[in-house]
Amino acid sequence: MELLELMKHRRAIRRFDARQVDEDALQKILEAGLYAPSAGGRQGVLFAVCQDREVNERLGKIKRANSNPSMATATRYVSREQPSIADDANLVNAFYDAPTVITFFAPKNFLFAAEDCACAAENMMLMADALGVGSCYIGQGWTAFADPYGQEILKKWAIRPDYYAAMQLLLGYPREGDAHPTPKPRKDGRVLRF
Repeated sequence: MELLELMKHRRAIRRFDARQVDEDALQKILEAGLYAPSAGGRQGVLFAVCQDREVNERLGKIKRANSNPSMATATRYVSREQPSIADDANLVNAFYDAPTVITFFAPKNFLFAAEDCACAAENMMLMADALGVGSCYIGQGWTAFADPYGQEILKKWAIRPDYYAAMQLLLGYPREGDAHPTPKPRKDGRVLRF
């Protein structure tokens, strides 16, 4: 697929099939993240890949419990096709039962830590889409670890204390039978030329 067409095709996926992401596809997605731009070429982002369904479900529920999104209204919402936790109060797992959850850990007190994570996530989401894998970027990663179980997982994963969970990237195959989300029309007036 041509790169611009791939960018136009990629969409957030919030409903996943239960099957795990193919290992070859996962390695390519991770490699795309490793080659993302980073401030000063520091390559400071750590990618913690969890494919343990029980751990992902529990951390997703902790994240949901610690998230306080403004709930959707008739005119303000994230997605009608695939509701987010801000759209549907009945969703209890902020990871939407994705079989693979990658937490991006970034250095604390580094000015461009979040930006480095976002660049890596975009590379990975594009590669995932090219391989037929769905993805969804989830911000505020630290909320998944904001209780004793989350702290225990950080220790188990040997996450350095000078790093924090910036965000998560959910990966999985889109649920069978779901149509690919339709792109929203591009808004006019967003490009300013002088």
